[in-house]
Amino acid sequence: MRDKKLNKGSSGQNRKASGDYLEKFRQKPGVEETASGLLYRVVEEGDGLSPLPGDTVVVHQRISSVNGKMIADTYKTGFPDEFTMKEAIPGIREGLQLARQGGRYEFVIPPELAWGKRGVGDKIGPNAVLVFDVRLVNVKPG
Repeated sequence: MRDKKLNKGSSGQNRKASGDYLEKFRQKPGVEETASGLLYRVVEEGDGLSPLPGDTVVVHQRISSVNGKMIADTYKTGFPDEFTMKEAIPGIREGLQLARQGGRYEFVIPPELAWGKRGVGDKIGPNAVLVFDVRLVNVKPG
């Protein structure tokens, strides 16, 4: 049990690492910040639909922590994720609505727009910033 806790980091450790990462990412060229604190960068511009809150999306995504630990990677498995916008964490919902089908985006999601103070499971600790590399493959209007 103790090892799991060390693996995903304590609340204080995550808050410090997260703050440092957010500051560094803000300095990268092309990074935008929304009013909620979501940081994003367009890697490759899309030309299709942007999803609305009631839509279903198909995405390839690589999710990692700020220390580089891989949480999930559909690029590697070759099987994209499909979910409704309502099922997504707030940061992904917001980010995907800024995206266009066919595009690839980098989203850096602060804890308040992800799993916050509680974290989730043994992979995402409390106060963890998440880094998403997302390709919006398809938008299915709701």
